[in-house]
Amino acid sequence: MERVVRFCTAKDGVRIAYSVEGQGPPLVMTPLVFESYLMEGPEYREFSSRLAASCQLIQYDPRNVGSSQRGVEAVDGNSLSLDIEAVVAATGLERVSLFGRAMMSLAAVRFAGKNPEVVDRLLLHAPLNRMEDRMSIDEAKGLIQMCRGNWDMAARIIADMSSRPEFGDRAMANADWYRRSATGDDIARIMEANMQTDVSQVYGQLTCPVLVIQPMSDARWTLEGGQQIASAIEDASFAPLPGGLHQFALGDREPIVGAILDFLGAQGAASSAPQQAFRTILFTDIEGSTALTDRLGDVRARDLLREHERVVREALKAHGGSEVKTLGDGFMASFSSATKALECAIAMQRAFAERNESAGEPIKVRIGLNAGEPIAEDDPGGRGDLFGASVNRAARIAAMAQGGEILVANVVRELAEGKGFLFGDRGETALRGFDDPVRLFEVRWRD
Repeated sequence: MERVVRFCTAKDGVRIAYSVEGQGPPLVMTPLVFESYLMEGPEYREFSSRLAASCQLIQYDPRNVGSSQRGVEAVDGNSLSLDIEAVVAATGLERVSLFGRAMMSLAAVRFAGKNPEVVDRLLLHAPLNRMEDRMSIDEAKGLIQMCRGNWDMAARIIADMSSRPEFGDRAMANADWYRRSATGDDIARIMEANMQTDVSQVYGQLTCPVLVIQPMSDARWTLEGGQQIASAIEDASFAPLPGGLHQFALGDREPIVGAILDFLGAQGAASSAPQQAFRTILFTDIEGSTALTDRLGDVRARDLLREHERVVREALKAHGGSEVKTLGDGFMASFSSATKALECAIAMQRAFAERNESAGEPIKVRIGLNAGEPIAEDDPGGRGDLFGASVNRAARIAAMAQGGEILVANVVRELAEGKGFLFGDRGETALRGFDDPVRLFEVRWRD
């Protein structure tokens, strides 16, 4: 499909180049770093064509880059958001999904925060709060100075920073791509604008569904950075994917394409292969249920199980949890948000504690949580189920808890960082069936 480059004008008079291809849910995609998408290489073209096969893909060059107007001196965080605004207006679309990537995610987040009526869904690839999350102020100032004094060398440094070591030849090609896309002075202006932009407060104000996609093996775009941003957004989904920042074009691009299309609900996103998405898994288990049945008999024990089922299902409904299946004396549930999963677990334990104060027979429940990418597929009966190591580990963690306790893997604690939960470190613990120990934390829900 031949790409047609079009032009629109931002509110401050700057001419912006953009393109539209494909059909389906509209997706506006920012550049990754400072490259021109309208001058892209064959690997990147394969990635964008793959997306355009299932959605209406809208790409653009920001001011001072590629086919858009060069030499614009007035560049700041707001003007970079104006570029997105101009492109959306030019398409005539009332609502779009927005895909902000790496340093250009700053402009995307700003635009989404100011225009909630326009952004239907927000996807963020290796996002950040501010530019110093990826480099120190002194490092940034030195790189800006080099852009102005020796753009050839600066372009290679930027390419090295955003490429994995095994892609050495590709890093050289990326450096050439940057040099063709912009001048050193123009890139310096964009970097200075990003240095003045901080969107950390905007994340908590977002109201649209958000997916954070994070490369798992990149020195600067760390998994922890993505987890912290995802935990700052209400009900955000988090998708850690293999590879580095350029994995979508230089390696196996199917995981990131699948995550994008699945989040958009784009036609053609589903396949016959098992589906995977990042979830928080919760298990409950009644402590001593076998002894309870022996002591009380089947009828009275079943009455207690019904109370357990009622409390668990009410909490799941209130906190957006999905019941996967019942396990006799326990439940397996999943959540798109670690925060919601923890709130649900605490609500369960508080409900059981309140009941036990006046009940003749207490119900003591163990709860365990883990997070990861389980495999979703139907069981032999045609019901949806989750499988995989992340599920098995969650079950083992629940089995390690005592009645009335909530134990979580470290990944859950990290995802909920800054949300006000209290945790007690239980140290490295060996789980049956796993070679490597996992660091467990107790949720101090009574506090």
